Amino acid sequence: MNSIKDLLPGSMRERTFQLKARRDAGAVWNDPQFVECKKCGRRATRQIWNKAQYVCPNCGVHLPIGGYYRLNLILDKGSFRELDADLAPQDVLQFPGYPEKLEAQTGKTGLKEAVITATGRIEGTPVVAAVLDSRFFMGSMSTTVGEKITRAVEHATAKHLPLIIFSASGGARMQEGIFSLMQMAKTSAAIERFSARGGLYISVLTHPTTGGVTASFASLGDIMLAEPGALIGFAGPRVIEQTIGEKLPAGFQRSEFQYEHGFVDKVVPRTEMRETLAQLLRLHA
Repeated sequence: MNSIKDLLPGSMRERTFQLKARRDAGAVWNDPQFVECKKCGRRATRQIWNKAQYVCPNCGVHLPIGGYYRLNLILDKGSFRELDADLAPQDVLQFPGYPEKLEAQTGKTGLKEAVITATGRIEGTPVVAAVLDSRFFMGSMSTTVGEKITRAVEHATAKHLPLIIFSASGGARMQEGIFSLMQMAKTSAAIERFSARGGLYISVLTHPTTGGVTASFASLGDIMLAEPGALIGFAGPRVIEQTIGEKLPAGFQRSEFQYEHGFVDKVVPRTEMRETLAQLLRLHA
């Protein structure tokens, strides 16, 4: 009887996780049944896109995906355990209209914040994983995002676990002003303490990774991976062009450009990400 009771919470947790992953993948009644690639115009059902992990088989573009769906792609089945799920954003500056926008974002995505942190396993190796979800305020870094990332790093430090962070962000959240910018130092300091204890940090950059997230924890990985075609940088290309008054080279700041210039160690297609992470974890175990 005790063993059965022990199994029930895990099965319920896994069922909830799978439902959230399916919601992120658009496998619900009220979502449009067809999705169109913004680059080549290919149109297919959500079931087909889901099977392809939202990578266009025609042109190879990687469409944005939700945080729970991404974790479902890389973690062993039944291993997901969410961390700090109840932490919600704080209106630290009493910014006009911010609470209403937060409520609308939660209603649209089902998320409380722009980051999901969890423990799990990848082919049997235990890890701490964090995923920024660009659907929620463009993955912008709020005080709560900084707190959840810091707590995840500290959990990995205390448990001597590898750390994997998938970044996707437009930068700091303007509704939280200087408090948002302070998270750059906070998260970077946590990563430094983690590294000083010999921890392995794999940073995965997805489209887009910009602003304060790029200038802090996203760029501090021991191993830097990126999805194909991801925009990676501090300021965007249009801002840079307007500032310097020159036309930038084709593909500037994209994953492949960053790889050629040594900022990224490897560009990894989404369909190969789990296998690549498992191999890296085995090598550095």
